[in-house]
Amino acid sequence: MLSSARKCRCRTLRLAVRTLLGAGGPRPQLLDGPEIGAGASGGRIAKLPGVKPFLLLATRAEDTVADNEYEAFLTYSGLDESDLVRHRLERHSLGQVNLDELSGIVLGGSPFDYTDPVEAKSEVQRRVEADLHRLLDAVVAADFPLLGACYGISTVGVHQGAVVDRRYAEAVGAVRITLTEAGQDDPLLAGLPRSFDAFVGHKEAISTLPADAVLLAGSATCPIQLFRVKQNIYATQFHPELDVTGLCARVDIYKHSGYFAPEQAEDVKAMARCSRVTHPPTILRTFVTRYARTAGAEPLGSTS
Repeated sequence: MLSSARKCRCRTLRLAVRTLLGAGGPRPQLLDGPEIGAGASGGRIAKLPGVKPFLLLATRAEDTVADNEYEAFLTYSGLDESDLVRHRLERHSLGQVNLDELSGIVLGGSPFDYTDPVEAKSEVQRRVEADLHRLLDAVVAADFPLLGACYGISTVGVHQGAVVDRRYAEAVGAVRITLTEAGQDDPLLAGLPRSFDAFVGHKEAISTLPADAVLLAGSATCPIQLFRVKQNIYATQFHPELDVTGLCARVDIYKHSGYFAPEQAEDVKAMARCSRVTHPPTILRTFVTRYARTAGAEPLGSTS
C-alpha cells in the first residue's frame, strides 16, 4: 500500500507528464503502484528550481525489470523521480511530446528487435516503433538532446538509414569498449578512459553507420557501439545504466528469450559478478549535467 508521501509523488508525476505532452493523441500514464528510486544509493544532483525534467521512454513489460531499469537510470544519472519522468510505451501510446518542456530524452533497452519479421511483431511492438519514429522526426529536426541505449541505437539507426542486422550480436556480459578519436574529443565522453568495460547483450546491431553519423566507440565483437547524430543526439549499443544487479535481474527474466541457453543463466550471472564495469554510468551523469536547462534557456552545450 502506498504511503501518503508516495501517493503525493505519484499525483505530482502524473501532472508533470500531462504538462510535458501536447494535446495530440492519448495522454500517457505512469505505472500504477509504488514509484521507485526514492531510496536509491548514490548521490542525487541537487534540485535546481526551474530546471526542466528529462523523459525516460521504457518498453519492458515485466515490472521487476522495468522498475530495476528505472532505478538504475535514476541512480546513475543523479536525478530523482520528478526530474526523470518515466513513460512506459508498452502500456500507453506516446502521443505528442512537447520538447520545449523537456531538458532531454532517454530511451532505454527493450525485448523488441527491429530485425524481427514483420509478421512476428505484436501490435504493441509495431505501435512502439511508429511512436518512436514520429518522435525522432521532431528530435532530429530540432537536434534535441537524446540518449538511446541498446534498443535506442537501433531506433536512431533505423530512423537515420543505418543497416541493422544480426551480424554483430553480442552475448550477455562485459566487453571492452574503445573510443575513436572523435569519441575521445566528444564532450559527452569527457573523463572516460580510451578503453573501458561495459555490459552488453543484444541479438541485433548496426553494421553500417548512418551517412551523417559520427562513430564514437566500438568493440572487437561489435564495431559500432556508440555514435552521434548532429551535435546532441547520442546512441549506445552497450548499457550505460546497467550494473551487476540489473544484469542478473534481466538474465532471470529473459533466460528463455534466446540470448543464451536457459541452463547457462547461472554461469552468465557468475561471469557478470566477476566483471569490472565502472565507467559507463559517467555518460548518464554527463548527459544530465550537460543538457539540463531552465525555462527560456537553450540546452546546455548545444550548438546552434
